[in-house]
Amino acid sequence: MRHLRGTFANAVALLAVASAATDTDTARAASSSAVPSATVPLSTGAVALDFTIAIDKFIFFRIGDGAWPTPGGTTSMVSFALAPTIPGGPTTPTAGNNKPVNWNGAAPTFSVTPSGNALPVEVRSNAGQVTLRATATTPLSNGTSTIPMSEIAIASSDTNLPAPAIPNTGTGTPVNVAGTALGNLVTVRSATWTFSYANLASRRAGTYLGMVTFTASSP
Repeated sequence: MRHLRGTFANAVALLAVASAATDTDTARAASSSAVPSATVPLSTGAVALDFTIAIDKFIFFRIGDGAWPTPGGTTSMVSFALAPTIPGGPTTPTAGNNKPVNWNGAAPTFSVTPSGNALPVEVRSNAGQVTLRATATTPLSNGTSTIPMSEIAIASSDTNLPAPAIPNTGTGTPVNVAGTALGNLVTVRSATWTFSYANLASRRAGTYLGMVTFTASSP
């Protein structure tokens, strides 16, 4: 199963300050003057100057390769290898043809060995509530045989950065990332997502390939 690398959205420049120019620009100043006087100190009225500060919204979302502020350039791969154990011993079979083994006739059991299944995840945003979704982009398939994507589960090391459930098809149920400042307007979260394979049913032998796409969005 593959995972999208992190994505960086919106403007890189976070703060834009308008400079003083003509009366048609963002910064505007009033004027005042006083006539000469021999007995009264000169004093003008108040002079006003207006400023505008524009801060763009952004979302940075990464799974696997890369780190803030640069997204990774590699799509991460999570793998699971299933090895049979033949009952009667139990015995792990030896690869090859015509290999003798004691077997009591019961169905073999399969152990699952993961590889690359713990991935760093990072979310940064100033756009308010950040929502994460998982989409089954390509089903887990080996020829005509398939495995439901929902048999891939994700556990997060931080409940403030939860992992969305992977659906069998389409886009699954969204989850919200907890904000870190300014009433949930700013988010800076990182965690480790650990993927696991449930192995709920017997499958045809072979290599099953699929892809899941994760997205982050805000209002």
